[in-house]
Amino acid sequence: MNHKKAVIIGSGIAGIAAAIRLAVNGMQVSVYEKNPLPGGKLSSFKEKNYHFDSGPSLFTQPKNIEELFILAGEPIEEYFQYKPVDISCKYFFDNGKIVNGYTQVEMFADEMQEKTGEPGKSVKKYLSISEKVYNNIGSVFLNYSLHKRSTWLHPRIFKAFVTVRLPYLFSSLASYNKRFFKTNEARQIFNRFATYNGSNPYKAPAMLNLIPHLEMNQGTFHPTGGMISITNALYKLALKKGVQFYFNHPVDRIIHAESRVLGIVVNNQNILADIVVSNADVYFTFRDLLGYNLKAKKLLKNERSSSALIFYWGITKPHPELGLHNIFFSKDYKQEFDCIFQKNFLYADPTIYINITSKMETSHAPAGKENWFVMINVPANKGQDWEKWKEQARKNIISKLNRMLSADVEQLIESEEIMDPVQLEKSTGSYMGSLYGTSSNSKKAAFSRPANFTSFANGLYFCGGSVHPGGGIPLCLKSARITADIISRDIKSYSHA
Repeated sequence: MNHKKAVIIGSGIAGIAAAIRLAVNGMQVSVYEKNPLPGGKLSSFKEKNYHFDSGPSLFTQPKNIEELFILAGEPIEEYFQYKPVDISCKYFFDNGKIVNGYTQVEMFADEMQEKTGEPGKSVKKYLSISEKVYNNIGSVFLNYSLHKRSTWLHPRIFKAFVTVRLPYLFSSLASYNKRFFKTNEARQIFNRFATYNGSNPYKAPAMLNLIPHLEMNQGTFHPTGGMISITNALYKLALKKGVQFYFNHPVDRIIHAESRVLGIVVNNQNILADIVVSNADVYFTFRDLLGYNLKAKKLLKNERSSSALIFYWGITKPHPELGLHNIFFSKDYKQEFDCIFQKNFLYADPTIYINITSKMETSHAPAGKENWFVMINVPANKGQDWEKWKEQARKNIISKLNRMLSADVEQLIESEEIMDPVQLEKSTGSYMGSLYGTSSNSKKAAFSRPANFTSFANGLYFCGGSVHPGGGIPLCLKSARITADIISRDIKSYSHA
């Protein structure tokens, strides 16, 4: 028991996980959240008897959650349950081909060969390489701080260097995949994984070929009750471990003096603490909470990730041809990403993602109906006319789905809510509405992503999607672990000083 007091700013999934870890380590932990409920992007809402998970919809690497319950000494089955999904995603192509993304490698390889003509051996080889890259390189890049000397002096780093190949560093993911696969369908499927951290596969390094391992080798899962059950389970666990939550309590400022953090200011009241962990966007943390504008401006040198337009539709008719996760690809993938990242414009033929949790949870939609979470990638907010863009995007999406599903989608929509980048920033505190903080559209992206600590003020730390190792549920949970480990080591070093 170290009896130190820690404050967490924000109750996103990384903030709650960090709170659990610090509480288990004996700290007195308080979480201050501007919204009325926990979860950040990982939240939900109901509209006309339809349930919608409002944010992340893909669940992989459940071991990141299991690890927290093991650490806390609590039986996970009393808080959280999940089951594997046989098909990670259904892929729909403009040429009419449909591919089932089976989570069993042999089945997926056979499916690719049958539906696209891509040799099954190529698919199996790619996923084998993906596993090797993840285990040997990803284990360092994703599980440890890249800003600590101890990471680079550990023997595991040599195994990582042995695995690194020049194309991983100096080729884009798209060019790597183009050399690896002969069919456009295979290239498009595996290029898509760059979007898992809001990046452009034609710019992002080939090192991202490790991402498919998480979904296709390790498996895709569905949490019982939907994605919101992840938030609910971790929130309940945090309460069990003594964490105090203060909702509708936005933090005004972080108190610091003489290179040391002292606490926070909430409603003009000083809340003193030994440790402050910001789960807020690191840009807003430096600009608004620390008043360190110079550092905030330096962070803007890193390109922001893509954002999203999300349409939550209550659909009055079941679609048996669709699964839990569905992708309708654009005809020209490169042009789509050029439009998003270079032209900062709305693409007329967007790749459409549809998540339908009522396929797994009958309570998520009325009988004979479905809840559609419909998302397209768009540029981060730079003052675009989003009202006009939402109207145009809606037309583009409906026109495309009508053609590819031979349907009249608009006539089936009886409930609708829309989320745009401006609303994303307002509700989740993600600067410019970027879903993943910064993009990975450069060779140095992994190293330029902000660290989980700062020399600006001892006792101040960061976790979440805007800092190392990145956005998405698995990485946010890893971020919480990295941050908590650094705090633990720092406390030990202070006590021995």
